[in-house]
Amino acid sequence: MTRYPHADPAARRVIFWRHGRTEWNRSGLFQGQEDIDLDETGREQAARAAEVLATRQPAMIVSSDLRRAADTAAALADLSGVPVSYDERLRETDAGQWQGLSFAEIDERFAEDNAAWRGGDPDVRAGGAENRLDVGDRMLAAVTDAVARIEPSETLVVVSHGGAIRAALAALMGLPPRRWGSLAGLSNCHWSEVHEVVGRADALFSWQLTEHNVGLGSLPEEPLEG
Repeated sequence: MTRYPHADPAARRVIFWRHGRTEWNRSGLFQGQEDIDLDETGREQAARAAEVLATRQPAMIVSSDLRRAADTAAALADLSGVPVSYDERLRETDAGQWQGLSFAEIDERFAEDNAAWRGGDPDVRAGGAENRLDVGDRMLAAVTDAVARIEPSETLVVVSHGGAIRAALAALMGLPPRRWGSLAGLSNCHWSEVHEVVGRADALFSWQLTEHNVGLGSLPEEPLEG
């Protein structure tokens, strides 16, 4: 019996996996592209989640090159025997001046931009750096390149970051930019899965979301961005 009895067996699958917890996650700091290590809890999360994801028999693992994602990916590589490749396009949002600040500090110092960012405005630039459209474009390019390297029915695991994954999912499924906020963010070491839509000439979309923000029930939830 398959996990998805109505899915086309030839469909390629992509699992987007957010990294484990860091001390900055625990402290509520906006990490952006700062290169922060997993904390002890994050390493435990990665090891436990990897046990589940290894059963999905990934054909390929591609990861952000930031340490928190790379070390999470390594836990799955160790169990699955599949090597990790790295792509800097899978990094979290470059948040410029916001990086290293608490969410309360950002709200105090950059109230207008932060309100627009939290409200889902796709054009506002986090800390004066990237906006969500920038992130979605580079994530989509990276994932498309990786998908082209797997065969029908195979699974790709993409290890990345909360905000970047949400942008990738929205871009991949063709959601209008101002509707991206309808996707909830991923908790640390949780994952989402999409299946390719094949064999349907009338389909208005190429990918279908089959799981979202899935993880082990005891994993603590942390802020989205990072």
